[in-house]
Amino acid sequence: MLKELRIEDFAIIRDIELKFKPGLSTFTGETGAGKSILLDAIEALVGGRVEDAMIRSGAKRANLEAVFEIPQVNREAIVNLLEEEDLLEDSQAVVLSREIRRRGRNIARVNGRSVNINLARNLGTYLVDIHGQSEHLSLRKVHEHLGLLDRYADTEEFIRDYRKTYGEMRSIQSELHSLHEAEEDAARQTDLLNYQIQEIEAANLEPGEEDGLHQELTRLANAEKLTSLAQKSYTLLDEANADMPSINAMLGEVVQAINSLAAIDTSLKELAEQCASISAVAGDASLELRDYINQLEYNPRRLEQTENRLALISNLKRKYGDSEEAILTFAKKAKQQLEKITHAEERIAELEIQEQEVMQTLTKQVLMLSEARKQAATSLSKSVENELNDLNMTEARFSVDIQNVSTENGVPINDSERVKFDETGIDQVEFLIEPNPGEGLKPLVKIASGGETSRLMLALKNVLARADTIPTLIFDEIDQGIGGKVGALVGEKLWQLGRQHQVFCVTHLPQLAAFGNQHYGVHKEIREGRTITLVNTLDGEVRINELANMYGGISEANREAAIEALWSAKQKTVELQQKSSQ
Repeated sequence: MLKELRIEDFAIIRDIELKFKPGLSTFTGETGAGKSILLDAIEALVGGRVEDAMIRSGAKRANLEAVFEIPQVNREAIVNLLEEEDLLEDSQAVVLSREIRRRGRNIARVNGRSVNINLARNLGTYLVDIHGQSEHLSLRKVHEHLGLLDRYADTEEFIRDYRKTYGEMRSIQSELHSLHEAEEDAARQTDLLNYQIQEIEAANLEPGEEDGLHQELTRLANAEKLTSLAQKSYTLLDEANADMPSINAMLGEVVQAINSLAAIDTSLKELAEQCASISAVAGDASLELRDYINQLEYNPRRLEQTENRLALISNLKRKYGDSEEAILTFAKKAKQQLEKITHAEERIAELEIQEQEVMQTLTKQVLMLSEARKQAATSLSKSVENELNDLNMTEARFSVDIQNVSTENGVPINDSERVKFDETGIDQVEFLIEPNPGEGLKPLVKIASGGETSRLMLALKNVLARADTIPTLIFDEIDQGIGGKVGALVGEKLWQLGRQHQVFCVTHLPQLAAFGNQHYGVHKEIREGRTITLVNTLDGEVRINELANMYGGISEANREAAIEALWSAKQKTVELQQKSSQ
């Protein structure tokens, strides 16, 4: 529900901060005082259109912020949406804000971070529903009618079983489609796969082989230079001549001399050990160089073989993957695909039998689901018409239209007809309304806006209260064209709706306003030559005076009428509470 609302420099509102409670909240005040501005602010926060004209004259920007308690029924969907965008701060509440700039882009924020306006709009669909002049009407969205009917009909178990079978059917049909496509091109695919598998297997690849080949190629290509350098190093270390002894021989003499020194001066013992170690390392180096020289050879044939092997691996990488491992993986998958094609006919026959069996189960489930919807549709229509009758729309008719679409590839609903189906079943649902006799039933989305629409929405909301998951409902101009007696009935129904939802209602009827669990008075004042809107919580004598004003002015008679309205509303709500507890 909406817990807090802050508005700054929006229209004629300078600075307002309101805190709300559950139940029915009524807003009253003279025409033009700014009641609808509050609703405009809420609509802007949930993704409604904004423009520069909404900014208070003389201000650079308008700031709006609302704190919504995340409803339990929608918590999973809202939390998932916030987590996807890394916006989840608190699983119990979400903060929406909107900054409207006179020059520059408008900024929407969720939990303090800038977001695309579509995200705010998506969140808004879970949090608030505005009825009246607004276009933010969930019941005007045809695609939501089926979900509302299902929740009213309590078809959750039917849908769960059906969707499980539907998933099995789609899996079978997907595999069949893939197999039929492969079957049509089986010969070409078989030849290609066999060629690819044989080419890779003939190469006899080893993971990591290419790196070793590159090293070998480097040695073979530089064999002469490597031999020359190695021989020179070996000669210096271990071969003496007439002019100079070898390095190893000279190191031996150094070791002998220092050993003699250490025998006299023991402080040189560590140096003697170091020199002995150097001499040993030099000796080992000469042995390794000798072995290396013996291994080196200039082998043009081996060089050509290595180059050819690397070219083969490069060609395979270009076709099948960027490494030996990737090429071998390709071959493994090719074998699996070849196996699949080879046994396609057997698998197709097996799947077709499964498809028939699953289709029989699917047909039973979808027909049971459709029948439950049809029965609920009849009950829903009667209930809504009863509500409309209470709301002074005595001749209005309401109907739930359920249609099926024929298609060759659909689910068989009888011996001669197949209909389109998806994860929701076979039914296409739309709410129809005939507000006045003789007009005929028309889609709900096409009826006129205003009080008539709001009353219809109220009737639907009362009937669908158990099915509706949106926690905060707002009604504007719902009392348009109705009198005090019907206004009291509307107030009673809004109060009842407020037991399951948070309900806001802007009204001009005192009989309706008297039902509010909270009553807010909206009025204008001129301060420092500027008009501003103020909102106050009304209670006690202040509320009585506000209701008296709505009856025509503060007089003893109107005050008595106001007290009578409050008493009647209290009596009615107590009566309703007693009935519901029985």
